[in-house]
Amino acid sequence: MEGIVLCSANYVPLTPISFLVRAAFVYGQRVSIVFGNKRYSWKETHERCIKLASALSQLGITRGDIVAAVAPNIPELYELHFGVPMAGAVLCPLNTRLNVSTLALKLEQLESKAIFVDYQFLEVVQDALELLSHTKGNPFLVLIQGEINCLNSIPEKRLNYDTLVSKGKLDFNIVYPNSECDPISICYTSGSTGNPKGVIYSHRSTYLNSVGEIFRTGMRQMPVFLWTVDMFRCNGWCFPWTMAAMGGTNICVREATGITILNSIFLHNVTLFCGPPILLSKIAETLPVDPRTLPHNVDVIVAGPGALPEPQIQTKLEDFGFNIVCAYGMSEALGPVTSTLWNNLSTDEMSSFDFEEDKVQVCEGAHNLIMEGVDVKDPITMESVASDGKAIGEVMFRSNSLMLGYMKNVQETKETFKGGWYRTRDLGVKHPNGYIQMKDRRVDVINCGGEILSSLEIEKVMARHPMVLEAAVVGRPDDLLGEIPCAFVKLKEGYCVPDEEILNFCTSHLPEKMRPKSVFFGDLPINSTGKVQKFVLRDRLREKCR
Repeated sequence: MEGIVLCSANYVPLTPISFLVRAAFVYGQRVSIVFGNKRYSWKETHERCIKLASALSQLGITRGDIVAAVAPNIPELYELHFGVPMAGAVLCPLNTRLNVSTLALKLEQLESKAIFVDYQFLEVVQDALELLSHTKGNPFLVLIQGEINCLNSIPEKRLNYDTLVSKGKLDFNIVYPNSECDPISICYTSGSTGNPKGVIYSHRSTYLNSVGEIFRTGMRQMPVFLWTVDMFRCNGWCFPWTMAAMGGTNICVREATGITILNSIFLHNVTLFCGPPILLSKIAETLPVDPRTLPHNVDVIVAGPGALPEPQIQTKLEDFGFNIVCAYGMSEALGPVTSTLWNNLSTDEMSSFDFEEDKVQVCEGAHNLIMEGVDVKDPITMESVASDGKAIGEVMFRSNSLMLGYMKNVQETKETFKGGWYRTRDLGVKHPNGYIQMKDRRVDVINCGGEILSSLEIEKVMARHPMVLEAAVVGRPDDLLGEIPCAFVKLKEGYCVPDEEILNFCTSHLPEKMRPKSVFFGDLPINSTGKVQKFVLRDRLREKCR
């Protein structure tokens, strides 16, 4: 159309870097980070990140270079979320629970120019670097030392974090992205179905998802966020950048225990925290020891590996002052995509709502502000399945907040985006009110005589048994039906029950086809993010069936 001009006046590439620049100006004296006795203001955090970016530039880190980090939820890792992209580089926060060989494989793929390491993980990182091919040289190692004196055993190419920051210049010119679609970070998937993949995020997707978190969570003014979700997990669901946008306060902790969570709420007036469902169990175990009522309602968003605790425990937490929201998402979508109040999860309950507000809250689990499309489709025809709560299809997304692709894996990226939608590989159904209910991973469903059974639904029932700590169900080969359910159970400490008791419990609560036909007791194989590796269990069954 005549008269349109696109220039620097009306088009600036979106980047969450701008959130920190604004925070320093608008919220300069407000507390940005609290970690033990340490406190920083937004002005101080901005200055530290500028100096960090400057120091990285002095090390030779330039546009597009990768900077890795192995650290818990501490202020230094928070600063890296801004300082690294301010230098034009790409941040890759790595899982702190990786073993030496897995960490070495990731570092070899990344070819990072520098790696920031918290003192807790120095030994495993050094061992991983020893396994790397030395043809391209190892990255600079920057130690996040804290109060610990452990410099004696650091390799020659070493630096100290605080020393590095002190060398930076405040007049450093931030390296903004040439395009908002330039990469800003890489985070690895959990690898629940096999080999973890490096997911590449753009400045644009992280900017939009960070803003989306404000609306998705109904974030209040001056939020106080407790860091219980790992920053290496989808960049902490984008909350490092969201908190800067809101000028809120970050409460950093090394370990999220029930006591730590409750103490932080009372001490710092925490308003929101997130993470896997096990957080709820940790809090519930602590309540008898610390029965104080919360000073105000606290929002909790849970998503990821592990089952929700029993309804009575969730009710107890709600009565105590927690607003529990259950979410569903994945690394490729920067974390949670859909969410709903936990007590709205029942299909029967959803059909009996009297208030329009309740219906809106549940439908939020189907489509939020940032997602352009959330649907359940036939993966072959790409037609939407019927909204009857019965027809099963693949859950698919379309959004500006999705990943750019998988690092060094073009073919896998093309397959994932085939048909113009992101294919989650999760199966689900769509209810008449638009609510999407996830049934199971596509690779984990059990095809029993042509009927698709959800392993997750069977596991939820088994988890209600008072002696069961965790259960995993997979399909066992069967000559007549193709597959039949088989359960692997880890009992609570100190308990011992015969398999007949578990099978009888299932008989009382499940229809015939969904009842496991055999039970094996013992520890379940889990990966570094706490997800059960069902492919390992299937391999075990194949061995038993030979």
